[in-house]
Order: sequence, then C-alpha cells, then structure tokens
Amino acid sequence: MSALIPQNGPAAEERPSFSQNVIALVWDFDKTLSPHDMQRPIFRKFGVDERAFWDEVNALAAQYRERGVTVNPDLLYLNHLLSAVAGGLFKGLNNALLRELGREIELFEGLPEFFDQARSWLEAEKYRSFDLKLEHYIVSAGLKELILGSAMAGHVDGVWACEFIEDPTPPQGCAGKSPYPQGQIAQIGYAIDNTTKTRAIFEINKGVNKHPDLLHVNSRIPTYQRRVPIENMIGVGDGPSDIPAFSVLRQGRGGCLAVYEPGSERSFEQVNRLLAAGRVDFVGPAQYKEGTPTAMWLKSRVIGIADRIVRARASSLLASGTSLPRHS
Repeated sequence: MSALIPQNGPAAEERPSFSQNVIALVWDFDKTLSPHDMQRPIFRKFGVDERAFWDEVNALAAQYRERGVTVNPDLLYLNHLLSAVAGGLFKGLNNALLRELGREIELFEGLPEFFDQARSWLEAEKYRSFDLKLEHYIVSAGLKELILGSAMAGHVDGVWACEFIEDPTPPQGCAGKSPYPQGQIAQIGYAIDNTTKTRAIFEINKGVNKHPDLLHVNSRIPTYQRRVPIENMIGVGDGPSDIPAFSVLRQGRGGCLAVYEPGSERSFEQVNRLLAAGRVDFVGPAQYKEGTPTAMWLKSRVIGIADRIVRARASSLLASGTSLPRHS
C-alpha cells in the first residue's frame, strides 16, 4: 500500500488543510460600527469643512467624465485626500497621525466590548471540545490606519482597508528628485472598494490572511480544504455598498445582516429594501449590547453554525469508530 494512503483515511493530498473550526464575522465599518464617516477626526484636526469636502468628492466623477476620463467613484476620495495633503490643506498628514486620530472615532452602543462577548458564545464544553472559535474581521473602503488607531483595533483578527505610502521610492534616475515632501502620505498603497471587499472574503475563506507566504487569493484550493467555509461566515453592513459582499456570502450559504442607525427612518428604509429584495437575512439597529435584536440575532446565527459543525464532526467520528472528544 502506498505510504500516501493511510488505511483509515483519504489520500494525503485529499486531507483537509485546515480543521474548519472557525466562524467568522465580517464587518463593514462606517455606519456599521461607527455612526459617522471615520475620516471625521481628520477634518476636525485641520479645521476643514467635512460636508464641503465630500460634496467636492461627489462631484468629481462627472467632472472627469467630461474630460473623457473613467474613474472609480468609490476611490476618488483617496486621491482627493492626497491632493489636499499636497496642496497644504492637510499639511503633515502621515500614517502615524492617522493612527493617532483613529482614537477619536465614535462607536455605536456596545462596542468594542461586544466583540469579546461574542467570542464567549463558544465557551460551552460541546464547542470547546472541537476547538471552535469565533473571529472578527473588518473589511472597509475606509482607512486602515484610522481603524488600527480606533478602540476596535485590539478586538479584531484582521483589517482590510485602504493604505497610503509616505516618502515613496523614486524611479531609477530620479533619486533625490521626489516631488513629495517627506513625512506625508503621498500615494495609494492598497485600496478596497465596494466590489473588492469580496476579495477579502475569499482571502479569509482560503486562509490567505493566516499564510500569506504560502497561499494567494487565486490559489486553487478545494472547498473542503479552505480554512473558513463561506457558510461559516456572517457579513454585517449598512446598505447598498455592501451588496457585492452580501451576494458572495449568500451564494456560499453564509449569513447577512444589515444594520441601521437607531432612530433614523432613512437608514431603516435603506436596509429594509435590502431585506425585501432578499439581499440579507435580517435587519437590526446598530446597537450591540446584550439583549438588543442585533446581538440576539448574531448570537442565534453563530450558535446555529456551531451546532451544525458539531453535528457534522460527531457524525464523522462515529462513522470512523473514533471516540468523541471529552474534557477532563
């Protein structure tokens, strides 16, 4: 018998790469975890009219279209922000300052404590015996350094968001001729928009975020070998910008929750339309204290996934004649 084929199991190349014991909550940030756009502290720091800035950004796509230039409207604000830095409006803005300003980001009720409370849902013995765990990921078109500076940073397992380069390396022959002042953000290093949020979902799914040196988002990995099956994921967002991510999750039998700003009829109607269209499984207020509808729905969904995993594991062990795990 080949050494690659054990007597009581599949061929080595067919064995799961991961135990698939992870349940992942994938969170948007603005209007989902925070009631405001996360960039608000930047405008406050430099005394810039926030509404005027966003009005300018919203007008850019039409202006560039008149010039015959195609742009990504979701990412225009990044270039406009960099133009404001280069023009002196946000003079001295760098990654360190962005992280510092992240401490000023306001969060919805119950955060960040809720993230740790949610992990405790899997502390029952039947879940611990199979080493089930809950992970939190933030996937946002906002700024990574602001998120890493916020109160959420110490409670998440990973962040996908936009990043800036400061002091970019000049091309050969241009040494010492950089047009950018030192110590300021100058170029876009990484960008996430509403569509590329789906890339992050597949990176979590395949385990790329845990093994970036071995895996790539485009790596061919059989479903049963992926670290977090999409059916073990729940996406949480606040509106139409989350539809691409919700679509991927629903196709993979994952869960989708849309939250609305408490007391805002406009925000409620926006997410209620998603529910009516079958885009999400539930809508609830962006309140995360124990006993709120949103917290209860998330707990119910997580426990439902955990119970499904336990049943499948128990069935597999019984079929193989292996004893079920027990804690001493």
